Amino acid sequence: MLDLAYYYQIVENAITEIGVNPLEARTSKAGQWDLRRGSASVWINVFLSRERNDYGYLQIMSPLMRMPLNDARAALFEELLTLNHHLYGVAFSAYEGWVYLRAIRELKGLSVAEALAMIKRIGVYADEYDDYLKQKYGLF
Repeated sequence: MLDLAYYYQIVENAITEIGVNPLEARTSKAGQWDLRRGSASVWINVFLSRERNDYGYLQIMSPLMRMPLNDARAALFEELLTLNHHLYGVAFSAYEGWVYLRAIRELKGLSVAEALAMIKRIGVYADEYDDYLKQKYGLF
């Protein structure tokens, strides 16, 4: 079984480097942290693969907005796909009625520098796009 505690420490070292106390960012579930970057929430999750207990992932994501249920939905999806083309290492996704900005990678070989870069990237992009998308598509 993969030792997730090793990767938890990598993530907590990265969180510390952005000036946040990782103990305060921890959620009630092991391997999960919740941060704020400007107006955006940034969720961090270290977890095992569903298929293998010797393989895991680091996922960093930000819930940006609820998906519109009106005619704006198609325009939103088109814009998200267009925006995805200009992003680095992250992508917009839709899941259970929400629009997220998401990055995921395997745990093997993960360094503090890489975890830090992923957290910063999601935080910067999410803070940039959350208010813009909500205002444009009428969801606050």
